[in-house]
Amino acid sequence: MASQGCSCCWTSGHLNLDNVRFLILAILIVLYMLCGAAVFSAIERANECRGKELWREKLLNFSLTHNLSLDVLGDFLRNYEEAQSAGIRIDDTRPRWDFTGAFYFVGTVVSTIGFGMTAPATVEGKVFLIIYGLIGCSGTILFFNLFLERLITVITFFMRLFQETQIRKRELLPPDKLRTSGISEAENTGPWKPSVYYVMLILCVASLIISCCASAMYTPVEGWTYFDSFYFCFVAFSTIGFGDLVSSQNAQYQSQELYRFGNFVFILLGVCCIYSLFNVISILIKQFINWMVWEIEFYYVRCQRKTMLFRRNAVTPSIVRNGQEISIETDGVIESESDQHRLPGEITSMKDFKGSLATPQKQLSDTANGGPRKPPGTVLHTGFSGGVGALGIMNNRLVETSGKR
Repeated sequence: MASQGCSCCWTSGHLNLDNVRFLILAILIVLYMLCGAAVFSAIERANECRGKELWREKLLNFSLTHNLSLDVLGDFLRNYEEAQSAGIRIDDTRPRWDFTGAFYFVGTVVSTIGFGMTAPATVEGKVFLIIYGLIGCSGTILFFNLFLERLITVITFFMRLFQETQIRKRELLPPDKLRTSGISEAENTGPWKPSVYYVMLILCVASLIISCCASAMYTPVEGWTYFDSFYFCFVAFSTIGFGDLVSSQNAQYQSQELYRFGNFVFILLGVCCIYSLFNVISILIKQFINWMVWEIEFYYVRCQRKTMLFRRNAVTPSIVRNGQEISIETDGVIESESDQHRLPGEITSMKDFKGSLATPQKQLSDTANGGPRKPPGTVLHTGFSGGVGALGIMNNRLVETSGKR
């Protein structure tokens, strides 16, 4: 058959859903990057050109005023740039490689922020950084994932308390008022699952509060504007770490020890909250991609059924062979060979995407309750099985692959 070609998205006449998901995500990321590049180029390019023109004028005026050639002045400025990159400044700044500065540096390494204002210059330091960063970054990512699981547990605990309070209030209402209020009996007695939207909202609010409080501290101490301080918080907490603004770099501060401790606490809490928020948002992105995959597979099955009307000897898709009719009016679930390998939390229809996102809610609920209840011997206990986010996906995949051996 033609569908048995070398294409990685087709296997035995059926869609390979895992490869389709990966391909769609890759295309979306590339398109997202292209759009971002176009927007930033349109916003920042004109300012860059103006800055270059002003710098050329200042350089020319300085060379004429002091009777210096542009070549000599250019060599001097290049030497200054090298000294600046090595941490040598004209004004009195805090040493970068004393113990306090080195501790701040390793914090940016293991957290993957990497501001870039400090970097090892010796061969020995670069070799040690490779080994140190490999272990440190891995351990910190594990810490972030475990922090996410416990944060979700705390959030869902309070959400459950709130839900139970609302249910107790509803039970005190007479039946007639219960019906007029639009509350069904199934809603009262049904199993409760935390909404992924509420979890995302709570994490957004927590991240915003931490960023605003940290910005209020950075603005007077560092001399930045409040907007620049808020911008620094996002760049640092998201581990982007441009390095254009870096905290705790002056030689002296008022209440220096207290400020450095506050800086450490805010960066730690901010990175944990933003990382958790990224993981929850990634669940929604995965749901959207799975809905797109369902649409593609549905269209593929329709094309296969139309082809069978003209080719009697064509191989019938497994969906039609099993008698599972799919129509536009229904929200049926399309099953294929690759469905057996779907990751937890994946949807299979538009109704799942538009609905309550039951699978990620169940994932959050299982995390809050200490994991799903399964019969003994059915789960490979690895010490960190289950979970939410990237670590949970990885562990579930390891359990699946280990169980097949």
